[in-house]
Formats: sequence, C-alpha cells, structure tokens
Amino acid sequence: MRRMMANWLGKSALVALFLSLFLLSVPVRAGEAFEREPLTLVRADGSRVALTVELALSAAQREQGLMYRKQMADDAGMLFDFGETRMVYMWMKNTDLPLDMLFLDQNGVVTHIHERAVPQSLDIITSVDPVRYVIELNAGAASRLRIAKGSKAVSRQIGNAE
Repeated sequence: MRRMMANWLGKSALVALFLSLFLLSVPVRAGEAFEREPLTLVRADGSRVALTVELALSAAQREQGLMYRKQMADDAGMLFDFGETRMVYMWMKNTDLPLDMLFLDQNGVVTHIHERAVPQSLDIITSVDPVRYVIELNAGAASRLRIAKGSKAVSRQIGNAE
C-alpha cells in the first residue's frame, strides 16, 4: 500500500510539474498597441471638448478594447472603427472600468448613448441603429461633458477633421 501511495504521489508531482512548465511556456496574448489621435466632440451649441482617443481599427483591437484596464484619464477614450455602417453589439466582459458608449454614424454624429455600462457584465449593448463608430469614455463623461444625441465627433480617423 505504501509503495502504491509513493508511486501515486510521485506521478502526481510529475504531472503537476509538467503542467506548470507547459502553462509557463504558453505565450500570453500580448495586447496589440493602439495608435492615438486627437478627437473633438462638438456639442449642439457648437462648444467643443478635446479628447485623445486610442484607435481600435483591427478585429483584434476591437475585441481587446479596454479590457483589463484599471484606469483611464478623464480626457481619454477609445474610438472603435468598424469599417462599415452596421449594427454593433458590445459587452463588458473582462472590462474593469465602467464606461459610457457613444454610437456614431458614418459622419461622426452621435445616434445613441449607453451610459454607465457595468464592468464585467455579459449583457449585450446594442447600437440600436446601424453605426460606423463607437467611442468609449469613462462612465459619467457623456453627462459631465454634456454630450447628447446629435453631438458630433471630429477626427482624422472619422475623416471629418477640419
């Protein structure tokens, strides 16, 4: 019996060692780097808010988004460009920051705002109508900055920079 236990413990330790070495050798998916650019939000009254946004342009970048981030500057955000106007479905899986999402048409006009998306939620957040872009900001920013439906985002990526 002791011999069987010793064999079992020895094999268990060997399996644990093998699994540890295997897991350490598997590359952790490094996040893609995001380019940044200035973006201006123009309110209905014509007043402006300047931001710096990271650009999520590729499918991998859009998938990664702001996942695992612990903080974001008040004047920062992320611009998702879907490359075409279509229905967009987002969620907050692996996202630690509560966010506001601005859904924009092909001209950069805000068509819908989802405020205070809940971190880690698997609930689907829809664009309501087809859109080309989404801007993610810290939760509460849309209200604090007085951004509303009809406001406009202006940037090089959107193609309407002045």
